[in-house]
Amino acid sequence: MKVVDADGFRFEFDDAIEAFVFDEKDKSKTTYHGAPMKGVDVVAEFEEAYVFVEIKDYEEQEAYDTFVYSSEEEKKEKQRSFKWLKNYLKYKFRDSYLYRHAEDKVDKPIHYVCLLTFDNALNSRMRKSLVQELPVGKKSSRWNKALVQSCQVVNVDKWNENFPKWPVARIA
Repeated sequence: MKVVDADGFRFEFDDAIEAFVFDEKDKSKTTYHGAPMKGVDVVAEFEEAYVFVEIKDYEEQEAYDTFVYSSEEEKKEKQRSFKWLKNYLKYKFRDSYLYRHAEDKVDKPIHYVCLLTFDNALNSRMRKSLVQELPVGKKSSRWNKALVQSCQVVNVDKWNENFPKWPVARIA
């Protein structure tokens, strides 16, 4: 079992070959990149695939919930916030893919899981938006493989329901 503590959460990957903090800040660690790109928080390697995990722990989801607003200005601000977060998550994946490509570590399918502390409805909307912009399960006619096989956006409860072999818990 590989245990990874990242951004206030503990992940236990029961069947992982390797799992580590990918967005490492400590220059003395072997997983530190030092390049000016973004990186997902955790990478786990399994026999058949890699899993990229991005964590966002937000106190108030209201700033991103575009369905609840009291004025047109508030709606527009929430739409901007939602779009910003979606783009941030998208570029975290893309930059991480580039890092892994440079490391010759894109030799297996990649699954992207975003752990957001939002309710299931908002996470579902975020997932739908991300899937539209990441080429999930698709490849260009010129490509030999898809960049990402799946994309999930879940909270802690959904994570533990969907991935029982990889439990996650909040840590102090």
